[in-house]
Amino acid sequence: MNDVCANTSGSPCATRATLTGTMASWRWRIRFRWELEQKLRSDPHLIDDIGLTTPQVEAEIAKHFWQA
Repeated sequence: MNDVCANTSGSPCATRATLTGTMASWRWRIRFRWELEQKLRSDPHLIDDIGLTTPQVEAEIAKHFWQA
């Protein structure tokens, strides 16, 4: 088989896997914050139901996608 992707730090495959994981996290955050904003706009009472306050939701929505 192909030994190019051996598990060594700094290998191109390890770097690619890290990059892929980072991008997946970013996409998840973008989607999560978009859905949270939609809930805040359409059904603000749902925010209370999930145990968050409006200022907490607004602070989360205001974050950039790379911010955890």
